[in-house]
Amino acid sequence: MTHVAALGEFVADTIERGIGDARATDSRMRILDTVGNGLAAAPEEPVRIVRAFAEQQAGSGEAPVWGSDLRLPAASAALVNGTMAHALDFDDTHLPSVLHPSASVVPAVLAAAAATGATAEHTLAAIAAGNEVTIRLGTAGYDEEFGNSIFFEKGLHATSICGTIGAAAACAVLFGGTADTAAHAMGIAASMGAGLIEANRTGGSVKRIHTGWAAHSGLTAGQLAAGGLTGPPTVLEGRFGFFQAYTDGHFNEEALVGGLGDEWQSDRLFFKPYPTNHFTHAGIDAAMALRDEVDLDDITAIRLGAPAPVLRTIAEPADQKATPTDPYTARFSGPFTVAAALVGGGGLGLWLDDFTDETIADETRLRLSGLVECSADERATEIFPHQFPAVLEIETSSGDTLTHRIDHNRGGPENPLSEAEVARKFEINARRVLDAPAAAHIQLTVTSLSGGASVAELGAA
Repeated sequence: MTHVAALGEFVADTIERGIGDARATDSRMRILDTVGNGLAAAPEEPVRIVRAFAEQQAGSGEAPVWGSDLRLPAASAALVNGTMAHALDFDDTHLPSVLHPSASVVPAVLAAAAATGATAEHTLAAIAAGNEVTIRLGTAGYDEEFGNSIFFEKGLHATSICGTIGAAAACAVLFGGTADTAAHAMGIAASMGAGLIEANRTGGSVKRIHTGWAAHSGLTAGQLAAGGLTGPPTVLEGRFGFFQAYTDGHFNEEALVGGLGDEWQSDRLFFKPYPTNHFTHAGIDAAMALRDEVDLDDITAIRLGAPAPVLRTIAEPADQKATPTDPYTARFSGPFTVAAALVGGGGLGLWLDDFTDETIADETRLRLSGLVECSADERATEIFPHQFPAVLEIETSSGDTLTHRIDHNRGGPENPLSEAEVARKFEINARRVLDAPAAAHIQLTVTSLSGGASVAELGAA
């Protein structure tokens, strides 16, 4: 059996058999979190651009666009909603693969479910299975000896590359396919996934549509496979296959297909409490822990120690990170996010209102950001990427040095967000564009999804 065949069997069996209560609850939380992130992103310029493009394509209104009365063909709805899901960099993250599965899989699956009339039970299982395939592909490309993702080292966005394939497998089954159909869908989708992460370093809005295109391509591949198009059986391990193309042929076979159905790598999936690049979160946690112990005016030096591989994302180029030019790039800055956390923010500690044109020009934040010196920390580097750790040192004018180390950043299995915190995050995100009753209605609809009920009510909400 080839690897894609094994993954296809896993996806089809998972959707047919269903998943247990705990995993179904997790899928509901993934929907709630992803939809909330998408609603909060509705006013963003990249979302407007992609939505206008999708509307120009016209076609039947199979699936809803979140936060609007607009209905589009399923693939177009997945494109818009997937863009919304990742546009604010607020979406969940898996470790050690360092990818965001739900932002590709959830929009694609919900659009496919709307188009096919899938049950809640099948939809929740499809999300769990699609996320698991996405994560396993990303984890297979993690080099344990090197201590980092090969995708990441090559400048590739594993989120969209792997998310396309995970979404395809899940959607193929919702469109009536079998295990073989899911395998063919993944074989087709492997020719569609792409994404470069240079925008993390030097700017550009294209990264914000990566998961939208992954959701669109994955759903399209699922439809094509259900219609009879085929993919190569050795698309993953073959001489000219996925891993040869993306990781120079290196991949961990056990991480890819070992324990399928019994061991869930998606159990290592982190919710994000802050709308910033995940590499910044431990620095934020440490700054929040220290901010009540120090007078901001007395701070004379700040040192942020982080894993060596993340410095190119959150610390380089140093001048741009100290003085970000727009709110989005500020969320990828280790110095500025530490400064914002020291000043104090909203939501679960920092929220979207802490990254605006006004806040990135604020004198206090800029002064503190300019004091932050980033460097590699040996302990943090050893732990990464199973966690995103950091250590923060603050010196004051009186000669005191305050230190706080974070080994397990907030939102993961060792330091999880509660269901109430995930619900709170959804509420404040959704209220960016909806009134309180509408937001509450969506939340109730998502948390009530179960059994043979249709997901049509969620689309209407």
